[in-house]
Amino acid sequence: MAKINFGGVEEEVVTREEFPLEKAQEVLKDETVAVIGYGVQGPGQALNQKENGVNVIVGQRKGSKTWDKAVADGWVPGETLFEIEEALEKGTIICYLLSDAAQIEVWPTVKKHLTAGKALYFSHGFGITYKERTGIIPPEDVDVILVAPKGSGTSLRRMFLEGRGLNSSYAIFQDATGKAKDRAVALGIAVGSGYLFPTTFKKEVFSDLTGERGTLMGAIQGIFSAQFEVLRQNGHSPSEAFNETVEELTQSLMPLVAENGMDWMYANCSTTAQRGALDWWKPFRDAVKPVFEDLYKSVATGEEAQKSIDANSKSDYRVKLEEELKELHDSEMWQAGAEVRKLRPENDK
Repeated sequence: MAKINFGGVEEEVVTREEFPLEKAQEVLKDETVAVIGYGVQGPGQALNQKENGVNVIVGQRKGSKTWDKAVADGWVPGETLFEIEEALEKGTIICYLLSDAAQIEVWPTVKKHLTAGKALYFSHGFGITYKERTGIIPPEDVDVILVAPKGSGTSLRRMFLEGRGLNSSYAIFQDATGKAKDRAVALGIAVGSGYLFPTTFKKEVFSDLTGERGTLMGAIQGIFSAQFEVLRQNGHSPSEAFNETVEELTQSLMPLVAENGMDWMYANCSTTAQRGALDWWKPFRDAVKPVFEDLYKSVATGEEAQKSIDANSKSDYRVKLEEELKELHDSEMWQAGAEVRKLRPENDK
């Protein structure tokens, strides 16, 4: 493992230099990786592993939309694509990539195929961390490991095809065989990670739930909405409000942050923008930090997990989800965004 200094704190991470793909292939050469679930993470992880020379099969319900998607992606029924139970039987490493709610539902079927020496792999710590709520309690004679790419399965796949890697965390919950760490790291390299940093199942789910509800999705939508509404209330057009709120951030400034950090982005903006940003970032931090503290407490107590379990297990979950997403889709801000995106120069090509 490489020792890296992160802002004065030394961490041990795994890079592709000390654990190259060839080493991952050697670790996994006798394994059959069964990817169960072909929704959010499944396609990217399965395809990346296959193209990295790992023996991968996919388990999915025949006749479902995701079964058809798997076929369209090149998985062959009866050869590399199977019904879930058959894939579970064939797999020596079970990549359990169904949604959290579906993991609870399918768990009894998965558990009966977890024979001694197999590995149970997650990309989210939810099911194990909240096992008293989910009922996902693995047998003691299997490895239980995690690799969590820090982004969507779509991003994982896109970056892989571009020759880049998406950073991932990894964790060991149970090492029954003595090779759980090698299995986890090898899989992390095989799915296309840029580098891997250690965590625990609990820390992964605590940080993940906080991030999704916070800066990654919930908070950013709230901040977008607040600024857009204030600009509109003060007579700015939808186009101007959207460009100043979303378009400039996502198309111009965030790429600069990704390239070299926030300070570098500040340094490449006007002196007026620099002054305003430096004056206002701390008041914004002080205003929202109590909200993040409440959010983290809700995650740590299991309240957020229970909300997800309760909501996502209802028969009308999809209907209600579509209603809530429609509210965003139909809002003036995102309708303006749809028109702005049509006018981007690349759409003229």
